[in-house]
Formats: sequence, structure tokens, C-alpha cells
Amino acid sequence: MATAREVVFAGTDGGALTDIGAYEAAGGFQALAKARAMAPDDVIEELNASQLRGRGGAFFPTGRKWSFVPKPEQLAKPHYLVVNADESEPGTFKDREIMQRVPFRFLEGCLIAAHAIQSMHVFVYIRGEYEQEFEVLRDSLEAMRAKRLLGDVTIVIHRGAGAYICGEETALLESLEGRRGQPRTKPPFPAIAGLYAAPTAVNNVESITTATSVLELGGEAYAKLGVENSTGTRVFSLSGNVVNGGNYELPHGFPLKELIFDVGGGIAGGRTLKAVIPGGSSTVVLTAEEVERATLDFDSLTSLGTAIGSAAVIAIDDRCCMVQLGIRVSQFYEHESCGKCTPCRVGTRWLTQVLQKIEDGRGAQADLDLLLDVCDRILGKCLCPLGDSDAIAVASYVDKFRDEFQAHIDHGGCPLGGSSSLEGILAPVATHAHAGHGHDEPDHAEHEAVHA
Repeated sequence: MATAREVVFAGTDGGALTDIGAYEAAGGFQALAKARAMAPDDVIEELNASQLRGRGGAFFPTGRKWSFVPKPEQLAKPHYLVVNADESEPGTFKDREIMQRVPFRFLEGCLIAAHAIQSMHVFVYIRGEYEQEFEVLRDSLEAMRAKRLLGDVTIVIHRGAGAYICGEETALLESLEGRRGQPRTKPPFPAIAGLYAAPTAVNNVESITTATSVLELGGEAYAKLGVENSTGTRVFSLSGNVVNGGNYELPHGFPLKELIFDVGGGIAGGRTLKAVIPGGSSTVVLTAEEVERATLDFDSLTSLGTAIGSAAVIAIDDRCCMVQLGIRVSQFYEHESCGKCTPCRVGTRWLTQVLQKIEDGRGAQADLDLLLDVCDRILGKCLCPLGDSDAIAVASYVDKFRDEFQAHIDHGGCPLGGSSSLEGILAPVATHAHAGHGHDEPDHAEHEAVHA
């Protein structure tokens, strides 16, 4: 693994580069000038040489994604770049810091990407709750316009309305077009028929920002950072039961245990580490024993049956009830389901209710099997990964901590007796008085739907 260095936050010295003069003094916009002097295909080749993979969760090679967009002479329609800044994955808060601290590097990356796919239209779809980040981007964009850095490219910052589903690329495009944010059936894929049925590249904020650094360093030099199959650095969002939570830019391949205990200062209150969610709430949980041998890269985490996801690392201490954690996670996905497909709409509700039944001491032995059966009926049967995310997370909690689930059934309730670190902490959805979201059994009609 190459030595640690900042790439995304380079030149900030722990602060922010929100003054355009300071950014230029730090070498800003040199990568843009370099890119514009290159043919679009050569820019894409530079990205391919860097082996940069998407930072939004899918980890798909960025250069290859751009290469899928047909040339204007191949498809005579406007070409679009859409940046997904609708950061909503529980535990993930890196993109907001990128937009706050290095807005010009991000916007420079937008212009580089636009040049690579031969687009003159860029849309940044930003999470509606990100008020300060929106203002920073807006002011930075105005400063760039004043210096005539945009060329023929138009950049529009579009504010979302707080829907998690709009983080899914096709639901985002639907929302951007003014419709309800729901996933599209694929194919066709956005590269061919995306925004306004035209060729579109959809990328994450960190991916676009890193593209600037790739052009600055050169693709081959960037590929020397990190490890094989996971080049470069990553901004890891560390949260949960740790002393020093926050965003930390580290090279891929960094030991997970060192992130938690050295960088993060260890488990708060001197407690014992119980588990870690390594890539946001939708990834398979790791036990404390698995954390000992995990490194933060694609190959290591895949070998442990999980994923690097959005690089949101959530530390869980020994006070946490895993059934309660499952309820909180499932409540989130149930609430955020768009309802378009039955396995997700009905299945997520079932998972929440069966988990709540077990937590309340009303669970029977058959409910553990039912829980996993519902997970199986969701996985791979939804239009987008939202339903799968709930099923993957819940199934991993049962798989890795089955004894704890069994104890709930054997003891008629939570064996922690009200001392869980999640006790009394409600998921946002639980604060709303939604009809039909209590502890009642699922109705007969939905019972048949999920088992159909």
C-alpha cells in the first residue's frame, strides 16, 4: 500500500478552499486546462489508467462508465452529465464535506467530465437538506462564471426534496425531469437514454472531485496510490460508538481496525467493539473478529462477504442490541421505499414488523425462519437496490448474531433489559404518527402478496 496522502482535500491544511484566488494559488484549474487541451477520448484513457472506481457505492470504473456514452455523431442528441449529490445513505456524510471544503475542485471535475463525454449541460442534484453546501456551491459557481471558466458549459444546481430513493440514478433522473422519484426499468441505461431520453453520465460527488486529482497527477501516478483493484484514496465517514468520528481521507487498503482504534481514538467510554458496518447501512455487518483482518478495499471486504459501499464505517459497541439495530435500519428502508415494486413495498414492512415482534417478546421460533424467508423473497426481485439493502443488512445481523436473536425469543424480550445503547433512540420515521405502522400483524392481503 502506498503512503498516505490527501488527494481530494489536498491543499486545505485541514481547512477549506472556498476562495477562488486561494484555489488558483494552490494549483486550481490546471487540471481543467490540461483536460481541455486533450481529446475527450484521451481524458477517458487517463481515467482508465488511474483505475478510478465510483465512490458512490457501486465501485464501477469511472472511465469505463464515461466511455459508454455515445459520441455526438453516433447519437445526435444533447449529452448530459448528472452529479448525484443526494447523499442519504445512513452513516454517509463525506460528500457534504467535499462540497463545503473543496467546492472548486468538485466543479472543476464537473467541467473535466463534461469535456470527456462532450456535454455542455451539467446538473448537480443536491440533497435538499444541504442548505450550507448549496450556498457554498452556488457562490463558487458564480465566482467561476465571473472568471469565464465555464466556457460553453452550463452548470445547474438542482435541490432535491429529501427522498432517499432519488439517490438511485434513474429515480434521480425522474425527479430531475419533474416527475415522482421512482426507479426506471433498465435497459435502456442512462448512458443511452438518461436525462430527457438522451445520453447521460451519472456520477457521485467524490468520483467527480477525484477526477480533477487524476488529471493533476496523471492516471498512472494516481494508480500507485492505494492497492491493487482499489487505487487511490477514499474519504471514509467514521461514526457510531467511537471517540473521534468524522471524515478521514486515507488510501484504499488501510486496516479497518486502525481506522477505528488509531485514527478514530477507539470505542467511546472504553467499551468493547462488537461489530462494524463497513460501507453504509446497506452492507453486511462484520463481527469484531472479522474487523481484525479487514482492510478498507474492494478485495478484502468482498472476501469477508461484505462491500466497501459508500465508505461509511459505523462502529458498534457491546451495549448495542442487534435486533433494535435491525428495526432502526428496516424502519428507514420501509419509510424510504417508493412503493413501485411489491417485494420492496411489502417486504420492508414485513421485516420491520417481524423484528419488532421479536424485540417486544412476542416472537416465536418460527419468526427467525420467517425473517430470513422474507429476506429471500426481497433479494434480487426489486427494481432497484433499496429493498435488497434492507434484506442484506437484516439477514447479516441474524447470520452473525443469531444467538442474540435466539435470546430474545427464549427470554421473551431483549436480554439487555433496557440497557442497549439504542434504547429510546427512535428512527426518524418512528417520530411520525403514520397509520398502520404500529406493532400490529401484517394484514392478510399483504401476507399473500409477499408469499406470492
